[in-house]
Amino acid sequence: MTMKKLILIFSLFFSTSLWAAEDPIYSSFFGGAIDGYDAVAYFTEAKAVKGSKKITYEYQGAKWRFASEENKKLFIENPEKYIPEYGGYCAYAMSDNRFVSIDGEAWHIESGKLYLNYSKSVQGHWLKEKDKFIQEADANWQAYWQKHSAE
Repeated sequence: MTMKKLILIFSLFFSTSLWAAEDPIYSSFFGGAIDGYDAVAYFTEAKAVKGSKKITYEYQGAKWRFASEENKKLFIENPEKYIPEYGGYCAYAMSDNRFVSIDGEAWHIESGKLYLNYSKSVQGHWLKEKDKFIQEADANWQAYWQKHSAE
């Protein structure tokens, strides 16, 4: 592969990443919202469960997948209850004012809110000072959307 092709691929990757950072919901190209994990299952089954491509619902510009029709129904009735904090972007990264993808297996529910992290190792660090990181991430998330909604 030539250097020119490598630079092109690299620049396309980063331009797509920057574009996605402005989306209110973290979505992967193939998996949809929160990389295809069922947001409701974290609460009802207390585990990460991949949703089905056949059971979907579009909300806030993202395609959400569910493991069952019942979970889809629960989401439709009260989406704000199930949508992860910071639109599903990594909670630790958001505390540093960064939009970063997640691993759906690295999750935590705190005070009825779902938090996702980039990886289980990042989550381990986040859990040690989660109250501090949540406070910082809340402020960063709010400031970002206030600034961008005014534009």
